[in-house]
Amino acid sequence: MEQTPDPLARLRTAAEARRAAGLRRTLRARTPDDDGLIDLASNDYLGLAKDPRLAEAAVEATRAWGTGSTGSRLVTGSTALHARLEEALAAFAGAEGALVFSSGYLANLAAVAALGAGALVVSDAGNHASIVDACRLSRSPVAVTPHGDAAAVEKALADRAEEHALVVTDAVFSVDGDLAPLEELHAAAVRQGALLVVDEAHSLGVVGPGGRGAVHAAGLAGERTVVRTVTLSKSLGSQGGAVLGAPEVVETLVDTGRSFIFDTGLAPGSVAAALAAVDILHHQPELPGRVRTRARELASMARELGLETGEPAGAVVPVVLGRPETALRAAAICAEHGVRAGCFRPPSVPVGRSCLRLTARANLSSDDLAVIRGALTAVAEMKVGK
Repeated sequence: MEQTPDPLARLRTAAEARRAAGLRRTLRARTPDDDGLIDLASNDYLGLAKDPRLAEAAVEATRAWGTGSTGSRLVTGSTALHARLEEALAAFAGAEGALVFSSGYLANLAAVAALGAGALVVSDAGNHASIVDACRLSRSPVAVTPHGDAAAVEKALADRAEEHALVVTDAVFSVDGDLAPLEELHAAAVRQGALLVVDEAHSLGVVGPGGRGAVHAAGLAGERTVVRTVTLSKSLGSQGGAVLGAPEVVETLVDTGRSFIFDTGLAPGSVAAALAAVDILHHQPELPGRVRTRARELASMARELGLETGEPAGAVVPVVLGRPETALRAAAICAEHGVRAGCFRPPSVPVGRSCLRLTARANLSSDDLAVIRGALTAVAEMKVGK
């Protein structure tokens, strides 16, 4: 009798291949006290995730509204808090309107898939996975252009057969930490009659005056053909995401954005925490500048030690090490020296570009920097030893 195939066998085989290539991932369960390491791995750029003002706002909202929003935004999941947050985000960033989602990932899915339906979507090769997935879900033709190449974007737009087009890019790229050429991209989009969608996940709260984002810093906040997506889970220390744009954009997403229509609304506690964070940015506009200063200090430190890095536009500072095994060892060395560093390997980065991703925070102290220097010195010595 022929043996029935084991449907899990291929998964075990693939997992073993990933292990051999240094690409297995593991979950690490943090505790409230954690392990005392200096955090250079999280996206808590302003140090607000444990701020008591956010915690108190979340507790108050949870007591008033409950632990969950109880339904999709179009059924029972929209509260007065959601409306207040949308107004606050739009006013802060200089947008006409905003629509809150339960994650930044879902905000990107909706913005690209709904606005790009039936259009050519032109996407930067370095864009985040959520944008890549959104391009796929749009079922539209997609042109992937070389990283940061505005001329290639304009050529793709000019050569298109489709009547409509959408250009989509990260503002600050999530691993390399560099800034997209937003003014050039906008000019190309205007000349070719296209919308420009900018993911401000790593720039809101860090880039621009008072942390209002890269689009605002580029002088494009008032442009009606520019759409922004943001996350509430990085600089704002909460959870969720939003799309900022003209009323036509918001209306389209409410009517056709599948990741808005069919998803449970963001929990009231998270909404209130994000509102508190926006208020803090209003009253402490110096915080974004502190993040950028610390990021430049980290990059300078890495360069002084002979490590490959870039010039950070925001909080993200990559230390490129090449092989996955080397990056894993470097992350372990950092932990041994009191620093938690992000470790990025394919498919998060291209083959040969495995790296540590260091993320600056506004509340890093001089003492923290001394410890970090010790950790990076050990990484540099390990790299030379290899």
